[in-house]
Amino acid sequence: MPGKSGLGVRGLCVSFGDSAVLDGIDLNVGEGEILVLLGPSGCGKSTLLRAIAGLESPSAGTVTWDGCDLTSTAPHERDFGLVFQDHALFPHMDVTSNVAFGLRVAGVPVDECRSRVAGMLDLVGLADFGQRSVDTLSGGEAQRVALARSLAPWPRLLMLDEPLGSLDRARRDRLVAELGELLRGLHQASVYVTHDHDEAFALADRIAVLGQGRIQRIGTVAEVWSEPESVYVARCLGHENLIELDRSGGCALGRLGDGPGTVLLRSGQLLLSGAGGGPEATVTGSSFRGDRFHLRLAVGDMELVAPSVEPIPVGSTVELSLGEDPVVPLMS
Repeated sequence: MPGKSGLGVRGLCVSFGDSAVLDGIDLNVGEGEILVLLGPSGCGKSTLLRAIAGLESPSAGTVTWDGCDLTSTAPHERDFGLVFQDHALFPHMDVTSNVAFGLRVAGVPVDECRSRVAGMLDLVGLADFGQRSVDTLSGGEAQRVALARSLAPWPRLLMLDEPLGSLDRARRDRLVAELGELLRGLHQASVYVTHDHDEAFALADRIAVLGQGRIQRIGTVAEVWSEPESVYVARCLGHENLIELDRSGGCALGRLGDGPGTVLLRSGQLLLSGAGGGPEATVTGSSFRGDRFHLRLAVGDMELVAPSVEPIPVGSTVELSLGEDPVVPLMS
């Protein structure tokens, strides 16, 4: 857990007219920590980022750094960096001028500015791109330039708003891994906004899941994955085996609880078994994912997923069993 240093947000509320977008947000980001804000579009992630940056005025609450109140401080005086999805590069400037822009506005001497820009371009893998026009860059290259521009002033907090959202999956996977290595190498405190749980898992030290204007769950990747606590959070994290129990706590797999409600079948706890006597399922879909097959199964009126090391044809019948301690109760 982060200590007292770094970012502190307490009781933050933001409203647009009569609509409350954020309702009492509390969180910390320690120095060098990467916090990922995860949730679907419209849940308030970008609004929270903008409020931390000073681009949205809260109706209540505070934003602090190292205990100093920044709530009324102008955005350019907070020493925070911000990277947007659309890069927001200046089209009439070359790469060097884009990266140097903030340094020049801050009055950094020319020689130091030149040295720092060269260092940042080398850091993001674009050492030879200084004279390039930004309209000749690929999406991934433009995003690296935007990142270099935000890092050049050495911000105490870097905020990234869906920075890889416009890229294809292969490029996103590669860049998010590189970004994590870069930020940790710089010991850069960061807040990263995404709706993609795979990005969140790959990058985060901690994840905060937003919903209905509040943080619904916050913790390490392992903590929130294993104990999501609610149906909403489980779905945001990409869990698929959510099971509705009847009044007796039963379902097509047997009795999994003490009464009605929703439970999560833990990852890897739905097993294909040939032992006999287990519930049967029909394979309705199959896809290969890396080192195993991902099966979709119809079990009574439920649809579940399970891994398999062997291909099993669609339409086949398989027998199921459960591992030990297979379920996690969830709140609605």
